Amino acid sequence: MQEIIDGSKPTDWRPLDPQNTLYMDLANGHRVVIELAPHFSPQHVANARTFAKEGYWNGLAIMRSQDNFVVQWGDPEEDAAKKKPLGSAQKKLPAEFTSRDASLAKTWTRLPDVDGWAPQVGFADGFPAGHDAKAGTYWMAHCYGAVGAGRNEAADSSDATELYVVTGQAPRQLDRNMSMIGRVVQGMEWLSTIPRGAGAMGFFDKPEQRVAITSIKLAADVPAAERTKLELMRTDSKVFNELVESRRNRRDAFYKVQAHHIDLCNVPLPVREAKG
Repeated sequence: MQEIIDGSKPTDWRPLDPQNTLYMDLANGHRVVIELAPHFSPQHVANARTFAKEGYWNGLAIMRSQDNFVVQWGDPEEDAAKKKPLGSAQKKLPAEFTSRDASLAKTWTRLPDVDGWAPQVGFADGFPAGHDAKAGTYWMAHCYGAVGAGRNEAADSSDATELYVVTGQAPRQLDRNMSMIGRVVQGMEWLSTIPRGAGAMGFFDKPEQRVAITSIKLAADVPAAERTKLELMRTDSKVFNELVESRRNRRDAFYKVQAHHIDLCNVPLPVREAKG
């Protein structure tokens, strides 16, 4: 795989859009970089941008780390009257479990592999996704690193104040059941190694166990010199198809049997420091 990446051209890569990138800076000094996905859940992403601009998450915390599942952050205050105000963000959002955004069809790159969770799988707008051609819908898959909006039982009970990231084996049963806002492109090592919570569903039962969030900002609002400059391999490029095949059928000496198959969530999405 590294040989394929080394042989790629500059046009095989795309920079992160500062308007669609969040920086989560943790109190322990680590930064997590999140790419937003406005074509999948535009209203949830709009709220997330507003929260970042207005400093909603600043000073809040990662309050849940459930083994082989998710890490979640937001306002840990249980008393609704004491929760942090939402500022100018929308107080009520519709469920955005699937999308019919025409731009997703234009960027759709289908994998030929059979999937148990969707009629088709592949990449749309650079994100691993499912697709139902008959319904004309697309949805982001719950792969490792995917970021979604937590909710209660009602489908429209999420507002993007509480977000989670998949840190375990891909829980694809959640596909088309949650509003997905993006994915972590750098810093998963800091999130996936957070000690597991001992409370129900992995919530920390002691406040001092929570991981404090210094700030979550939109990259566009951070001075250029302080930004984390990254670029991602284009999923609609020839070199990406070559990379997928190299992972579908391993041809090095270690592997004695080729799989002739790859799971959507096992397709690597190369990220590197931007050149220049």
